[in-house]
Amino acid sequence: MPTFPIGLNTYCLRAMRWPDRKLLEYTAGLKLDAVFLQDSVDPGTSDPAHWKDVKDQVTALGLHLETGTGGSLPRTPDRFDASVKILTDAIRRASGMGSKLVRTLIASDRAALPPGPVERHIETMIKLFRAVRSQAMDAGVKFALENHKDLLCWQTRQVIEGAGKELVGSYLDTGNPVFVMEDPMETVETLGPLAVTFHLRDSVVYETRNGIAVQWVPLGDGVVDFKRIIARAKEILPAVYVYIKPITGRPPEILPTLETDFWKKWPDKRAESFARFLALAKSGHPYEREMVIEDVAGRSNRPEFAEALQFQQRDHMERSVEYGKKTLDLGVKWRQ
Repeated sequence: MPTFPIGLNTYCLRAMRWPDRKLLEYTAGLKLDAVFLQDSVDPGTSDPAHWKDVKDQVTALGLHLETGTGGSLPRTPDRFDASVKILTDAIRRASGMGSKLVRTLIASDRAALPPGPVERHIETMIKLFRAVRSQAMDAGVKFALENHKDLLCWQTRQVIEGAGKELVGSYLDTGNPVFVMEDPMETVETLGPLAVTFHLRDSVVYETRNGIAVQWVPLGDGVVDFKRIIARAKEILPAVYVYIKPITGRPPEILPTLETDFWKKWPDKRAESFARFLALAKSGHPYEREMVIEDVAGRSNRPEFAEALQFQQRDHMERSVEYGKKTLDLGVKWRQ
């Protein structure tokens, strides 16, 4: 199979506070094939005139663009119509920029899900997708549901198949699985055939006193075997764009798997899946290179660290892009 075309995910450069035009120029400067415009901070992000400008610039630079929105699961029944609006607005924006995909996710993590069983949230998300089906089909776009830190991979697959594979596909991400105690290879094997976009993010995973620690690191610095993942992806994924997505600068997160209360949130976790993840942790180790830890929820971006964080995000992106090109043999344009 020919190599996957390669791009970058702009969320990884959020500390730069760059407008969309700068992000597109930067992507083209790295001789990449595509850009995933995620969580834009451009002041024109809601302006249809700006969408056209982005579309025109993408065409002029010879790039492929994908984009979307954030979480869309309503927390309460009376918020359902608001969630419909989130998705319909995202359809309009994606279509205006020339994206054939509309990225969304269910919730930030398992704790952020509304009260009630996971099965109910799956049903609600399917209902939500079906409520905007005609708008998406008329616009010629498809939803890309990101496997996040909320559902297990087989549950995410249930949402996609329940809503209809012609309407929803997988935004396949290799970084989030470790937060739901999955070996990323299991996630790729489960969701890969449904993928419409593929995002690479590396992690370290290792045992601690009361459980397992996970932390995102630059591509190639962690425990994920990306050579095996790309080889498997070539066997089971459709033709998709692959995006480099090193979200770094965050401290390790401890999953207290040796504490009984922790498992109350995970009654649906299967033993075989956890065994694969535990094997990954037993072979892992802490991150041993330098890293500025300043991308922390609730902490203001202190000016004395802002420049260091900006340097790190750009450095980690460029190191990860180089790994994707040279070690994983991804991308088309840089070879020309």
